[in-house]
Amino acid sequence: MRWYHYLAYFFGGAFLTNTLPHLGNGISGNAFQSPFASPPGVGLSSAIVNVLWGLFNLAIGYLLVCRVGSFNLRNTRHVLVLGAGILIMSLMLAHAFAPLHGGI
Repeated sequence: MRWYHYLAYFFGGAFLTNTLPHLGNGISGNAFQSPFASPPGVGLSSAIVNVLWGLFNLAIGYLLVCRVGSFNLRNTRHVLVLGAGILIMSLMLAHAFAPLHGGI
């Protein structure tokens, strides 16, 4: 395995994680923050924009995890790197969205 495969898996986990809030809110019909809002990341984008942004994140996550190298769910190192991307992005999203949605 080359080092950049692990980098791809890490960022793949981050993109897959970012799929969840956008796709979940969009499918529910809720406006939610996106990079396309004004101001970016703070203002609200429509449900349709969030569905599209969520699906874009899903596609990028898929490409990074499934099409770079040979990701194997039975390989502990692969899963740990993917999980690290998921964990870091989850914490970053929680930190960014908490003040906007009444969190701590």
